[in-house]
Amino acid sequence: MPLTQEQKKQFKSIGHHLKPVLIVADGDLTEGVLAELERALADHELIKVQLRITEREARLTAISQLCKAGNADLVQVIGKMALIHRKNPKVNKNLSNVHRHHG
Repeated sequence: MPLTQEQKKQFKSIGHHLKPVLIVADGDLTEGVLAELERALADHELIKVQLRITEREARLTAISQLCKAGNADLVQVIGKMALIHRKNPKVNKNLSNVHRHHG
């Protein structure tokens, strides 16, 4: 289910303070990158990804592939940073960026 504007606004505000937990270079979505994506989304729900890809089109393609691979929603892209979210029904509230910053 796509995110509402209200959710996006809330996530952007949380995401502003996050450090990237995943760094993607040269658009290479290796097994290691995808495994880390899976772990980060499961733990944190809302993550910041840094893309060290020069070309804008290639960056946007990589972001799209990451969201598809992680079954996640794109919250926003600013330059070489992307903020993505996937709800975890069995979330650990101590690890989740959404729960830790809620309220």
